[in-house]
Amino acid sequence: MAIATCLGYDDLPELLTLLTGDEKHDWSSLSTLDVLWVLYDRVLGNGDRFLLSKGHGPTAYYAVLAAKGFIPVETLPTFGAFDSPLGNHPDRLLVPGVEISSGSLGHGLPIAVGVALAGRRVFCLVGDGELDEGSNWEAVQHAGRVGLGRLIVAVVDNFTSTYHWPGGVERRFELEGWTAARVDGGDHDALERASAAATGDRPHVVVAEAQP
Repeated sequence: MAIATCLGYDDLPELLTLLTGDEKHDWSSLSTLDVLWVLYDRVLGNGDRFLLSKGHGPTAYYAVLAAKGFIPVETLPTFGAFDSPLGNHPDRLLVPGVEISSGSLGHGLPIAVGVALAGRRVFCLVGDGELDEGSNWEAVQHAGRVGLGRLIVAVVDNFTSTYHWPGGVERRFELEGWTAARVDGGDHDALERASAAATGDRPHVVVAEAQP
């Protein structure tokens, strides 16, 4: 998945201003920006898969894909238009680089478990509110029990979940056999280190604490 960088992190604000369509879910989207950038710029390697489960409000995803050369920058202003490939949920058949069509909550992590079971290292980004869906916890439980070390999950913690786990979201994963780390979601070095902390014999979760 690694490709030559076309634009840098400092270009992302300008790219985001090009996405002017409706239904942007700004805060939901922008809270994923730094995690997405670190994954695409520093972490993902050849053969790795990335699944965006938090597909509602994908403007940050589109901006990163444009910066990395997957989609033309000229496409960004068409976001949300009737004939645009850049819909309010990313479509894997229309947007190069998108692995799954997502946005319906609770689908990405179960799919990521299947990808990891097939032998591929896979990263999956979910939102904390999305963890209200039971399908995610079935996936978390199974991955922990079979020691699915090829699975790395990033949870963007906006503190919007209806559940409040003692010890944080990461503690709930740890109880299911995962390794876990919590970091500042805006600290790129910390995100990179936490992503690299996967042991290989257990699934790993990075909880990226979003800053208000």
